[in-house]
Amino acid sequence: MTVNLEVADGVGTIRLDRPPMNALDIATQDRLRELAEEVTRRDDVRAVVVWGGEKVFAAGADIKEMQAMDHAAMVVRSKALQDAFTAVARIPKPVVAAITGYALGGGCELALCADFRIAADNAKLGQPEILLGLIPGAGGTQRLARLVGPSKAKDLIFTGRQVKADEALALGLVDRVVPAAEVHEQAHVWAARLAAGPALALRAAKESVDAGLETDIDTGLTVERNWFAGLFATEDREIGMRSFVEEGPGKAKFR
Repeated sequence: MTVNLEVADGVGTIRLDRPPMNALDIATQDRLRELAEEVTRRDDVRAVVVWGGEKVFAAGADIKEMQAMDHAAMVVRSKALQDAFTAVARIPKPVVAAITGYALGGGCELALCADFRIAADNAKLGQPEILLGLIPGAGGTQRLARLVGPSKAKDLIFTGRQVKADEALALGLVDRVVPAAEVHEQAHVWAARLAAGPALALRAAKESVDAGLETDIDTGLTVERNWFAGLFATEDREIGMRSFVEEGPGKAKFR
């Protein structure tokens, strides 16, 4: 398999494994969708790490495979490509991307699907599709602009330039930069901490933020209000409030 899933401590690690550069061919895209749907269903997975291994996250699409496709073929395939990445973005659990080496093109777009991005100090990110006479097609024009703002997104997309980890951090493209040897460990620690939290409240928080970004503030506030009230029907809310009253903040043990 070009993508594998390992589960430990409530954390599901979706591991890209297509040496040498984790090029995202059709089989890899489809496998990503399958595993995103699997971790969504599984109760033993409460947070997710997306990782490409110690050397590279993903250097982009399989250009040789794409070169052989004509317009009609890509009309069909582009929807499946976006669906695969959207399945990752819509995992209703905390997702962190652990970025080593290159995260370019589709690799950068995959990282954008995460809630949080931890990058190695040697990482390079970018959307170089313009250099092929193309634009990002797996969500890059939309998710990148929402993350860093339209002008910064246009700079990266128009030029196709790569940015090093320190610039990516300054742009807001990544959230933390650490030594390369620590990327996976720190991503797992982040995910494991959230995996011990209240699953439904985390889902509510993620869906409220994501839905709110796609709509006007009044509709977003309605989504938030409905989730907020709904959580009063959960056992986690009972556990959290009881623990706060009896023991103080931050000591609840959620199931």
